[in-house]
Amino acid sequence: MKNWFTVEEIDQDTFAISEYQHWEETHSYLLCGAKEAILIDTGLGVGNIREVVNRLTSLPVTAVITHAHWDHIGGLSYFENIGVHEAEKDWLSGQFPLPEQVIKQNLVRYPCKFPEGFILDDYRIFQGTPQCIFRDGDSMDLGERVVKVIHTPGHSPGHCCFYDVGRKYLLSGDLIYQGCLDAFYPTTDPQRFWESVRKIQKLKMNRILPGHHQLHMSVDIVDRIELAFRSLSEKGKLKQGNGRFDYGEFQIHI
Repeated sequence: MKNWFTVEEIDQDTFAISEYQHWEETHSYLLCGAKEAILIDTGLGVGNIREVVNRLTSLPVTAVITHAHWDHIGGLSYFENIGVHEAEKDWLSGQFPLPEQVIKQNLVRYPCKFPEGFILDDYRIFQGTPQCIFRDGDSMDLGERVVKVIHTPGHSPGHCCFYDVGRKYLLSGDLIYQGCLDAFYPTTDPQRFWESVRKIQKLKMNRILPGHHQLHMSVDIVDRIELAFRSLSEKGKLKQGNGRFDYGEFQIHI
């Protein structure tokens, strides 16, 4: 696992834990309060992310996920307390929408030097019972730090962003990032994706912390993504099967 995870300090109580060596370039985020902490997303599950978290904080940690896709739930098995939006709780309890073999194919799609000891044949999609079920508008009080749940479906039915109320950080998962925004799977919905972008567009944001790729980006990317969705809608193209549209810093695949 040595050198698999990269830790970047956002501020003294906020850390990005990234897997840059894999093509997904996933980010998980540790948010520490005065009394407890949350880990937002848990990455691929090919290395022990709990060991990294334990080096960063001694607070009790709950792992919550932006959505129950394989590249965000991989490390849930290392945590006793986990949380998911109500729309995707069954995905963690035996109804994951993709076969395990497909996930393994995605995992090794491009060459990658996995952590020492990782064995592909032993890799399993996390399945378990969440202890915390959250809904739109719920808040998590970490002690002098409040994080709000914002239901943002489209990329998946239960996709959520998390909003750090005091610091005005948006933990955007797969709704906002520099890369290909996917709404072409059977469980995705391009119209709801656009609605979710408009929903978070109303927030005051000092920083966006995305689920993948470039960690540092301007908050006004939200406006550019919304404009792209609006343009596709006006042209009658915001429907699955219309392909991939390139806007330079991001793409939309529907």
